[in-house]
Amino acid sequence: MKKTLTVYLQNKKVAHSLFVPYIMAGANGLDKLESEIQMLAANGADAIEVGIPFSDPVADGPIIQAAGIKSRKLGTTFKKIIQKLQEFQSPVPLILMGYTNSFFTYGLSQLSKDLANTQVKGVIIPDLPFEHRQLIKPTLDQADIALIQLVTLTSSEERVTELLTEAEGFVYAVTINGITGTDANYQDKLEHHLKKICQKADIAVLAGFGISSAEHVQQFNQLCDGVVIGSHIVDSLNQSGVEKTGRMLMELFSKIE
Repeated sequence: MKKTLTVYLQNKKVAHSLFVPYIMAGANGLDKLESEIQMLAANGADAIEVGIPFSDPVADGPIIQAAGIKSRKLGTTFKKIIQKLQEFQSPVPLILMGYTNSFFTYGLSQLSKDLANTQVKGVIIPDLPFEHRQLIKPTLDQADIALIQLVTLTSSEERVTELLTEAEGFVYAVTINGITGTDANYQDKLEHHLKKICQKADIAVLAGFGISSAEHVQQFNQLCDGVVIGSHIVDSLNQSGVEKTGRMLMELFSKIE
């Protein structure tokens, strides 16, 4: 049986290209989390990644790393994030993005119970190897939470096929060999890589890492089902706050044909 997030995004992609933004929970104070989520939903987010601050975020670039450090200094913890998410209903599904240690320290069974009355419908755990997914997947399956797989440019065709066999929520197609937020010098083979994934996948495929302009969004919307935008939004929230970030997103998407 397909997860709720998988079906939701499959239905959404029929009508329009998907947009999934990322924010670091607590980077500007946990009291801002609800307004940040509401703003993103009002500006077209189909789902929202909520980052969990961690001491060694191996997939994150300097902007998100700095946001995580700031969040931790402000006293943000995984438990406090979940408590905040329990206080309101997000207009769109939420996806927790964090690292293996955070999930196991929290306790998978307890986390599953605590998420029951929230809109969290997916998780992304970049440092959890596909081969070790059964350490967490049975608990997520019981809670109707999708474990989202990342597919990279270095993944062989056999590996891509293997990853797609159990893909759920959406396929996160990494567009660069590197960390989030880095300058996007997209490789020539990327177009072929994304088309190959889309041909094989029976769920939504979103491109992410380094996407920060209307040109990037338009480029990837033509190659797959939509985009994930993280560092650009995190930086805007840090520099300009919720209201101006909303205006930035309106302007960005108004330039897309």
